[in-house]
Amino acid sequence: IENAPASYKLFAGSSNPQLAARVAEQLGMELGKATTGRFNDGECNIQLGENVRNTHVFIIQSTCPPVNDTLMELFLLVRCFRRASARTVTAIVPYFGYARQDRKTTARVPISASDVAMLLEAAGVDRMLSLDLHCGQIQGFFHHAPVDNLHCFVEHVPYIVKEVVPVYGDNPVAVVSPDAGGVARAKMFMEALSSMNVQNISLAITIKHRRAAGEVEAMNIVGEIKGKHCIIVDDMIDTAGTLCKSADSLREMGALSVSACVTHALFSGPALDRIGKSSLMNVIVSDTIPLKGLDEVAPDSPAVVAIKEKIKVVSSARLLGQAIRSINSGTSVSSLFSFGAK
Repeated sequence: IENAPASYKLFAGSSNPQLAARVAEQLGMELGKATTGRFNDGECNIQLGENVRNTHVFIIQSTCPPVNDTLMELFLLVRCFRRASARTVTAIVPYFGYARQDRKTTARVPISASDVAMLLEAAGVDRMLSLDLHCGQIQGFFHHAPVDNLHCFVEHVPYIVKEVVPVYGDNPVAVVSPDAGGVARAKMFMEALSSMNVQNISLAITIKHRRAAGEVEAMNIVGEIKGKHCIIVDDMIDTAGTLCKSADSLREMGALSVSACVTHALFSGPALDRIGKSSLMNVIVSDTIPLKGLDEVAPDSPAVVAIKEKIKVVSSARLLGQAIRSINSGTSVSSLFSFGAK
């Protein structure tokens, strides 16, 4: 009995049920039975509806807004599976909240990304799987659990080549990093486009001078963007203030068009209105965070333009499904870190 192979089951928290359903469809299986509700006072109410003893468990839960609720729900889900004698627990956290607090930028502040990693390991997570972490060093904050940080450009690039690049004609393309820290991501994106026979591509970097967090006072460009179609590549959009100002500045400097390719679409506060009013042509995002629908915005607002005309969602379900299969079967996931994964 001890040598019998363990099965695996896929469960989902309440943060992104649509993505969880898509991943389950990719795997050809049903989501596990689990109730994730709230008591009257707001406390998490979690109960498993099936046996998980000696089972490899995968939990899909983005720690997206309301971030503290979804994080606590993930913590309690892991503890629940541990108490139910699951063999292993793998946390699939497509969007890892608190990732931007990855270092001390001033005195007497926490390194929250590290503290969240400690929390999840203390809960009993055996392995972490995430998409486009804000910075690579977050993987090192997990001292015992291995971390797989996959890149959504594996899914985004084929979409761009099929749906966006043909509009550019023979004009050159510039892949733009929004800051120095994103150069490696932009370089991988550019190389992926080149591997799909997109010609005449260059790399540019924006240097922003901030007045405050999310508020840009001025911007300079390193690289040539005049007469080119620009694609800004980043890991997340929050209020979209920086992104929209960058797009407008690139257009003023002579870019033929500006699109954005971003993994995590937080779209906080006025983000959708800003995108709707901006010069951005396309905003390509993943489904790591549920997006607002037309029924959640004012009918005559610029947000309607953003949702209907500019924002294009490319699902990460296939990538996550492949990773789950590889982890469960004990095969390598290294091919999923590079472009061309099948």
